[in-house]
Amino acid sequence: MLEVTASTTRAPILVAPAAFRGTLRGPQVAAALARGLEAGGWPVDPCAVADGGSGLLEVLLPALGGETAAVPVGGRSVGIGLVEDGGTAIVELCAAVDGGEASSATAGELLLGADATGAQVILAGVGDVVARDGGAGAVEAVAAGGGLHARLVLLCDVRTSVERVAEALAGAGELERDAAAELGARLEALAARLPRDPRGVAYGGSGGGLAGALWAACDGRLEGGAPFVLEQLDFDARMRAARAVIVGEGRLDLGTLAGKAPGEVATRARQSGVPCFAAVGSRTLDAFGARILDLQAVLEAGDEAALESAGRRLATLV
Repeated sequence: MLEVTASTTRAPILVAPAAFRGTLRGPQVAAALARGLEAGGWPVDPCAVADGGSGLLEVLLPALGGETAAVPVGGRSVGIGLVEDGGTAIVELCAAVDGGEASSATAGELLLGADATGAQVILAGVGDVVARDGGAGAVEAVAAGGGLHARLVLLCDVRTSVERVAEALAGAGELERDAAAELGARLEALAARLPRDPRGVAYGGSGGGLAGALWAACDGRLEGGAPFVLEQLDFDARMRAARAVIVGEGRLDLGTLAGKAPGEVATRARQSGVPCFAAVGSRTLDAFGARILDLQAVLEAGDEAALESAGRRLATLV
């Protein structure tokens, strides 16, 4: 007869971190936290999440049953995902755009490469990008390449609109004040010459305005990346079956409240009455912001060893 232990009868802890940009992939974060929680006697449901930025492909492809391919961008190969027998292509624009580049043209090249596969729909993640030209280079590259034949869906990591994004990036430390002022001026000038005005449109500021530019010039559809991804992961059902949820990201800040995956997860947990905790690389979000998300505790842990220790600590709190 199977011996039933206390841990096997417990509801699992849903471990739902996003990637720690530039350091740890979402599944790595989830695995490290899981090791600590399991050492504390808890069963775990690992569920790495994404919101249109880093990790989108890694999270979505297993859920949707897709495969990887590569397309040429700026003299190198960039990975994309193909699902539904190639009918839908998934791209991370942050894989093509270097944050220090003056032009976002490589984002346009990546979209053209995905379009050339014959996909009818392109799901383009616009998170973790700051297009210093406001998306002008991407728009010009797409136009020079003959435009997109596929329907473009832009998965955005923040709800910020175009006219507010430069100030938001400066406030979050993503851009220096002078650079933010330059971006704001470029966005205003670009908005005046695009086929439709992206100002005032939710999510248009994602990617430093890249999302709004592609929405305006390529008839793209703007969509919250986090809600889209969570739906594909059957997240809500998994959350309702959990004892608690643990979110994670590289930096917990005001952007978390603006639509990023950890904020979306925490909001859903609060609405469902499921306790939510956070393990993050660093934190600039104040106590009031943490209360808005109803986070029970926030632990800082920047590497896998620290995350495993955080998991052990969380095992005593959940």
